[in-house]
This record gives sequence, structure tokens and C-alpha cells, in this order.
Amino acid sequence: MRSVRLDPDLEDRLLRAAAVRGESPSEFIRRAAADRADATLDADAGDFADVLGVVHGGGGRARRTGEAFTDVVSERSSRG
Repeated sequence: MRSVRLDPDLEDRLLRAAAVRGESPSEFIRRAAADRADATLDADAGDFADVLGVVHGGGGRARRTGEAFTDVVSERSSRG
């Protein structure tokens, strides 16, 4: 449970807006908080929406990079 303090102007606007929607002030605040939370969380994912997913490149040059790196490290370790 949370409580918030509102300045008198915002309190008045909240009461009027809740009445227009036919909601209690608490319900109005809950819906507003949920909408803002969803918009914020959706915006975070939206930054990467065009690159999210799985890409199958089919291999190629990068196919042996792990083995090649291990070979290089092993050679350098054995030199000294």
C-alpha cells in the first residue's frame, strides 16, 4: 500500500476528473498509475523492438571462433 500527498490544485483536479469518469479517486489513481507503468515498461522494450528475436546466420567464418581463440591462448601459454 502506498500513500501520496497532493497539492490542493492537483487534489481538486483529481476529484473533478474522477467524477467525470464516474470513478472513485482511488480507482482513478490506480488506473493512472497502471497506465503510466505500462507505458514506461513498454517504452523500454520498444527501444530494441526492431532487433529482438532469434537470428540464424547459417554459420560461415564465425563457426570456429571459440576453437580458434582457445588455440591462440594455448599457443601463447606454451611460449612462456
